[in-house]
Amino acid sequence: MLDAHYETFFAAIGDALHVTAHSHHPWPDITRAAHLQYWEDSARLTNRKWQEKVFGEVVPEAQRHVARHLGLADAALVAFAPNTHEFVARLYSCLDWSRRPRVLTTANEFHSFARQTRRLEETGRLEVSRVPVEPYATFRERFARALVEPCDLVFLSQVFFDSGFVVERLDELLAGIPAETIVAVDGYHAFMAIPVELGSLGRRVFYTAGGYKYVQAGEGACFLSIPADCHLRPAFTGWYSDFGQLSGAQGERIGYGPAAMRFWGSTFDPSGLYRFNAVMRWLDGLGVTAREIHAHVALLEGRFLAGLASAPLARLPLASLTPPSGQPRGNFLTFDLDAAEDVEGRLATHGVLVDRRGRRVRFGFGVYHDQAFVDALLERLGRALA
Repeated sequence: MLDAHYETFFAAIGDALHVTAHSHHPWPDITRAAHLQYWEDSARLTNRKWQEKVFGEVVPEAQRHVARHLGLADAALVAFAPNTHEFVARLYSCLDWSRRPRVLTTANEFHSFARQTRRLEETGRLEVSRVPVEPYATFRERFARALVEPCDLVFLSQVFFDSGFVVERLDELLAGIPAETIVAVDGYHAFMAIPVELGSLGRRVFYTAGGYKYVQAGEGACFLSIPADCHLRPAFTGWYSDFGQLSGAQGERIGYGPAAMRFWGSTFDPSGLYRFNAVMRWLDGLGVTAREIHAHVALLEGRFLAGLASAPLARLPLASLTPPSGQPRGNFLTFDLDAAEDVEGRLATHGVLVDRRGRRVRFGFGVYHDQAFVDALLERLGRALA
């Protein structure tokens, strides 16, 4: 248990019980120092900070952290942006819009992709096929059948935000897709929550995630890993996409930098990368990987579910757990409830911080929780939902 490293955050929320690890983790104390370091570097280096510090040290370090935790062979194939929506838009801008592109996705993607896709679909210029995630037991089979039809973009989550359901063996599921099809995986609820080893898959797919959730580093530090032989020319392109040529003469044809630079945007706030690196350095120093984090959370989830089984709550029945026990799950528990808004409100009045997506209430545990915390949570739930 690492709660001693989060003293500043927990002092700010008082006696509230924070169980929204899948949405907004508490930030460890070292992120505050990292944030201030960015300010000091900006004051010391002013405009020189970009070449000397940000692209000279901070970005390469962040790339190495991502590559190590994803099992990527080349850290230079990682781009950064303030949010994943920027990458979604950039990927869409790679499609051939002289005709009507076809997209295969799921019915349960996060808003960064789902909203943009629906809006493009509204224009009539995009054809979209969506595979429902439920029933969970047959998802792989149904998605594999849909992959038989030709498409321009395949996009799916590794861990779904509205349930925590995990798509296992992605390499097998996505094998055989034609080389000209763009394949992208949303790993935001997987990165640093469950062990991810892309291996050979990393040379074929785009993989996006960021620092806001399980990395515990806050906003502004999202990334996209790029297939090794990618030669796409995003039409939605920023001046950092050819950062190395800014001082030289610009040719008639728009140029792109090496490796992942073609998917960079423009001027951004690098403080998120400072915090990202600080958390990764801290966890590495402790020898904590996603595997240990996932195992710790699974232990706490087991105690929590056992407590609900021994002292059932009518407003939070175990039968409402989705996906049900036995299905692969990420690092949070989801309850599908008719009265989800009422449950969320009751918990809030008793100082239990959860979050809700429609009729689904989510509980997330982290490395700063222990079994005593779970027991305290169960006791407070009993009072709140009696």
